[in-house]
Amino acid sequence: MNVSVRPTSPDDDAVTEQIEVAADALLIERFGAADWPPPTPAHERASTPGFVLVAEHIDCATTRPLVVGFVHVLEFDGHAHLEQLSVLPSFGRRGIGRELVAAALVESRHRGHTEVTLRTYLDVPWNAPFYASCGFVVSEPRTPLLQKLVDVESALGLFEHGPRVQMTALL
Repeated sequence: MNVSVRPTSPDDDAVTEQIEVAADALLIERFGAADWPPPTPAHERASTPGFVLVAEHIDCATTRPLVVGFVHVLEFDGHAHLEQLSVLPSFGRRGIGRELVAAALVESRHRGHTEVTLRTYLDVPWNAPFYASCGFVVSEPRTPLLQKLVDVESALGLFEHGPRVQMTALL
């Protein structure tokens, strides 16, 4: 599959939101969730400290690349946190998520970070087991900010669907 990863642009805002909705549908279906948090609005995602990278599928039959996934890394207090990874389900299981994670780790290292954290579902195959295969290991939230993320997840009701963990990749 011919995919390239690049920094996002304002032209990608609507499609990243649509990709997150489509990817979240897999979790909603798996959990039978009646109430699921909405995606982060693209303008909000773009205005937070950090970076967003998108994956484009380049079809040789057409001249226009199609954005099929994205990764959002927050930067705060000198820390990098992988906030969201989403790939269109129709492009799943083709290595696009792995390419996005690898690119996010490289960019984080380039920006001077020594580790990247994330929070995810422990028992969902495309969550914790996937991230483990990308070099992340289960870790404890040691800073007040990372501990606050646990509180945010609790307020959103995410723990109702299964155990969640923090994971860290050393760069």
